[in-house]
Amino acid sequence: MGLSRLAALHGVATSYSPSPDVTVSVPDDTVIAVLAALGVDAGTPADVRKCLAAAESRSRLLPPTVVVWAGEPLPSALAGLPPGSTVTVEPEPSDSSGHPAGRPPAPLSMRARAAGPVSGAPAGSRAPGSPAADAPGAAPGETAEGAVPPRGDEAAAAPAPPAWWIPPPHGVHRIHVRTPDNRRATATLVAAPPRVPQPPERTHGFLVQLYSLLSARSWGMGDLGDLTDLAVWAGRSVGSGFVQVNPLHAAVSGKPTDPSPYRPSSRRFPDPVHLHVESIPEYGHVRDRATLDDLRQDAAALSEAVLNKGALIDRDAVWELKRQALELVVRVPLTPGRRADYCDFLAEQGQALEDHALWCALAEVHGPDWHTWPEALRDPRSPGTARARSELLDRVDFHCRLAWLTAGQLAAAQRAAEDAGMGVGIVHDLAVGVHPAGADTWSQQEAFAHGMSVGAPPDAFNARGQDWGLPPWRPDVLAATGYAAYRGLLRGLLAHAGALRIDHVMGLFRLWWVPEGRPPTDGTYVAYDAEAMLAVLVLEAHRARTAVVGEDLGTVAPGVREALARRGVLGTSVLWFERDWEGDGRPLAPEKWRRDCLATATTHDLPSTAARLTGDHVTLRHRLGLLTRSLEEELTEDATDTAEWLALLARLRMLPEGDGDEEAAVRAVHRFLRRTPARMTGVWLPDTVGDRRPQNLPGTWDQYPNWRLPIADPEGHPVTLEEITASPRLHALMEVLRPRKPHTAPPGERRP
Repeated sequence: MGLSRLAALHGVATSYSPSPDVTVSVPDDTVIAVLAALGVDAGTPADVRKCLAAAESRSRLLPPTVVVWAGEPLPSALAGLPPGSTVTVEPEPSDSSGHPAGRPPAPLSMRARAAGPVSGAPAGSRAPGSPAADAPGAAPGETAEGAVPPRGDEAAAAPAPPAWWIPPPHGVHRIHVRTPDNRRATATLVAAPPRVPQPPERTHGFLVQLYSLLSARSWGMGDLGDLTDLAVWAGRSVGSGFVQVNPLHAAVSGKPTDPSPYRPSSRRFPDPVHLHVESIPEYGHVRDRATLDDLRQDAAALSEAVLNKGALIDRDAVWELKRQALELVVRVPLTPGRRADYCDFLAEQGQALEDHALWCALAEVHGPDWHTWPEALRDPRSPGTARARSELLDRVDFHCRLAWLTAGQLAAAQRAAEDAGMGVGIVHDLAVGVHPAGADTWSQQEAFAHGMSVGAPPDAFNARGQDWGLPPWRPDVLAATGYAAYRGLLRGLLAHAGALRIDHVMGLFRLWWVPEGRPPTDGTYVAYDAEAMLAVLVLEAHRARTAVVGEDLGTVAPGVREALARRGVLGTSVLWFERDWEGDGRPLAPEKWRRDCLATATTHDLPSTAARLTGDHVTLRHRLGLLTRSLEEELTEDATDTAEWLALLARLRMLPEGDGDEEAAVRAVHRFLRRTPARMTGVWLPDTVGDRRPQNLPGTWDQYPNWRLPIADPEGHPVTLEEITASPRLHALMEVLRPRKPHTAPPGERRP
């Protein structure tokens, strides 16, 4: 019981429930390893007793981070302060738009007059590892991750903040408390609005993996010029409200580069491989035109090989050509205005950008895995690293310049989308984590749990579980630092976004940690302070005026979807998974779908709609040896599932063409999506031209060309952006989603 209690105090589960009627115990060795990664020595019974005694005797007046929601009851940490306690809030400096800047406003001073917790108030923020980690009725070591403030009429019935409380402005502040008996505490105070901004009512848009979207001018893969062009065309020609792209995070350098956009070097900065080189203002002033022309010819050859010769997208080859071109571009002196903008960017990004650029420069010399660098360089704050920074100053500036140029093109894409009439614009994607060898883990080593990897527990679809090879953030360090790393990450991503998609949004509540060297089955859940994670998210989205979409597919713990919805975070609903699971298991009627979601037919990890309708995805997995049952069994089950959906579409008169017409069936699927109340409807861009190939096939590595395929037609022949936008198949599909305009009478017949 001692180990279980110690684990519970630190948010580490000692059991979990893959289904309501099944409870699985976590091996003690796993619990001990995870606690060690959190800085807790539980190697022997004596160590457990010592750490448990220390943890239970520790009394905190305030947790490291406290959350207050505008207009809602105070958390128990504040509502339960002894009467007569003095409370001082030092608001962060902010500009007129609420962003941190300028001189700090005057402190807010108040005196607590309420005795004890406010009845009905939510538990509020807690320090990871506090006794509040235990949930009544939960299995030992599990947490009350669904405990969130009330919403709607519940919130109206809940008590308001006490009269003594002076609500601070939205932001991240410092709060100081002194009790009558002279106990003192200081913490970070996150003051958040109640919900994130919402997208316009009933909008549709495209989902695309940017690298796969080649145009006639691409350098071998899709880029930010292609994204801008797609957004402008989609907004003006087919009335789309958004374009959602894959994560554009900076990749780990080296050959070969990991092609997955979901395993980046850094989530804080974009990858310059996405730059449209010719759009950089200095490009036209490069004197060595002959070299540029040669590079463009080589880039054209790369595109030709992908589009017409069956070659895969070669990110490394694309980057090598762009890097050479950019080396020439950055030699062009900046104009005074451009220089001022660059200096402002450097000042805004500060240490984070300097660290990222230095990692890039060091990786050019010592390789992409910082664990193998000379020992002095493994610490970003060491004297040896400082010397290397001075020696590599030109290369550091080069990588800073690329980050600035990429940010500029991201901003231009969002502006162009808005100018084209898009209500949302570009929806950026936040990956679950980062590569263990990359820039973020080097520069923020203290924030990551060493020797751990994020994954997923065994379930009905994967009996072996999953290990994603992504080191997790330490919840205790996040809380102790006021979630600074998380805040900075969100602020950078939201700066040029119309909305943000969060991959595996359940990770705001808990993550499955797998100790290094152990199978995923030997992992366990580690809880995060969901109140604080959500508050920071809501605050930064509010500042950026952006909506948020959470990818909440798969196993979702009770209360999580409700907590997200309460804060205005949209969910993700994929047609094939939407069934009446609590009833007869049949396809869910459109009017029963949730409203606050992005509804779509597929995602980057799932078969295209054409492949789903024809069963091609089953034969593909059979060909690659991925099936756990016979091909006949899998095909029969898949055909039955598809037939149920087609029958529903026919009953709803959404399939007037009848059976056997693949294009008509794809249109019917999207007719159905449009019939649901979903606020956002996403169209997988490859579906518009009948592409049958998935962009990523989970469970494969070398067996399938994940993340390296261009968008293609039904026969597998790649198609360009120009061909996609001119496709009759696309335009017929988009007519399904175009809102019907009301009949307008001739001028002479209009009512006065």
